[in-house]
Amino acid sequence: MSYTAPIKDMLFAMEHLANLEQVAQIPGFEDAGLETAQAVLEESAKLCESVVEPLNIAGDTQPSSFEGGQVTTTPGFKEAYQQFMEGGWQGLQHPADFGGQGLPKTIGAACVEMLNASNISFALCPLLTDGAIEALLTAGSDELKATYLEKLITGEWTGSMNLTEPQAGSDLALVRTKAEPQPDGTYKVFGTKIFITYGEHDMADNIVHLVLARVVGAPEGVKGISLFVVPKFLVNADGSLGARNDVHCVSIEHKMGIKASPTAVLQYGDNGGAIGYLVGEENRGLEYMFIMMNAARYGVGMQGIGGVSF
Repeated sequence: MSYTAPIKDMLFAMEHLANLEQVAQIPGFEDAGLETAQAVLEESAKLCESVVEPLNIAGDTQPSSFEGGQVTTTPGFKEAYQQFMEGGWQGLQHPADFGGQGLPKTIGAACVEMLNASNISFALCPLLTDGAIEALLTAGSDELKATYLEKLITGEWTGSMNLTEPQAGSDLALVRTKAEPQPDGTYKVFGTKIFITYGEHDMADNIVHLVLARVVGAPEGVKGISLFVVPKFLVNADGSLGARNDVHCVSIEHKMGIKASPTAVLQYGDNGGAIGYLVGEENRGLEYMFIMMNAARYGVGMQGIGGVSF
């Protein structure tokens, strides 16, 4: 059964329930009325119906694979993601100041719904990136924003969320991943994270991991947890990619459903420590992680979509 986006229903909800024309009165959203919404939804439907949805069968029969430390996604996913990125879909509802289109989330949510409905295995990658974007917009320093946001918003780089550990599950009080302060203001991160959705893949040049870890000497429990940016590749001062960071995928999960979505086990610090950058400390780190998960916006609980952990 092929997917057909319910554009008329979405536009009806936008007009009569979400009052999109009132949203379009907000400064900055003047061009985001129903006419714009219809044009955007029609283009999103084309991508989802003709490019993304047909990859479902391949995702079941040829799931993501892991060999020699490298993850290869389902045939066709990389090319579909390229089209998604080139179309500007990752940045649809994010600020124009960082390369996004600046449309209201009322429109963005409908496009996200199409993507999830057409192929959830594919949609989980932009979902995780959206979370990283929201966290950095909310709590990132100016330096972190300047380094990472534009590449995330354009989709050139993707994001991941790292909460779960082998001994902790979703009980964040038991997190053991540690972060050691360095003289230059960075941290060295050591630990193991499991069930990391799109924690490793071949669809983008860099992966920006958002990692919960405990600074050495911090109190036990959730109060001692902080949030860090730990990129797969370090970023040079000019924005180009630098050396490979000390974070590596050691396996991917074998699971029922969403087989095409690579769920990684990530090891931090086996070769001296993964370089991380502080985003938020203690309880604030948890708040930013919940923002990142976009629970209210996407209807995602702590265990994620369809039982997926982060």
